[in-house]
Amino acid sequence: MPVTPSPSDAPFSGAADRNKEPILAQLRQLLPARGSALEIASGTGQHAAWFAAALPAWRWLPTDADTGNLAAIRAWTRDCPNVRAPLQLDVMAPQWAGAGPAPGELFDLVYCANLLHIAPWPVCGALMHGAGRHIAPGGALVTYGPYLEDGVPTSEGNLAFDRSLRERNALWGIRRLEDVAQQAGSAGLQLVQRHAMPANNLLLVFRRQPA
Repeated sequence: MPVTPSPSDAPFSGAADRNKEPILAQLRQLLPARGSALEIASGTGQHAAWFAAALPAWRWLPTDADTGNLAAIRAWTRDCPNVRAPLQLDVMAPQWAGAGPAPGELFDLVYCANLLHIAPWPVCGALMHGAGRHIAPGGALVTYGPYLEDGVPTSEGNLAFDRSLRERNALWGIRRLEDVAQQAGSAGLQLVQRHAMPANNLLLVFRRQPA
């Protein structure tokens, strides 16, 4: 297993630490031996550090909308030679121009964990359209987090979590997988894989729809 740096001067996310291994196990099955990844909403940077150490032939670009998180990402990834300097990226920004990836820059993976339920609903469409512009041929968008599904009973834990999110911010909440897939379709992406993960989460894989 990779050795993950644990900087004493950086914030720590227990959730990111708990889910890093199950997510990595799925990424190992999904991804080719080498490639480039754009991470949206990197948070503390723990996933970037862990995945980059485990996948040394992959080059990782972490980003976050909160400039206050960039220092934490730098701290977690400072010993990772295959991680680029983190960039500020607001998913809602048009074309993701400016501080984000260069216009037209393509990635084999766009990865986003635990964003959609703590953001207003329009962020979902913006993520799908932005990812669609930056996914290389044969690449994928991978999202991770809790979802509601038609015809699938929602766990009591996720129901309580959804209520707590909406109490904190009326614009937040666990999203319906079917709504997310519809937004992906409007951006030319198709949900092709659904993987059940620990703690009632899902890992979803989207690829460009065939012409």
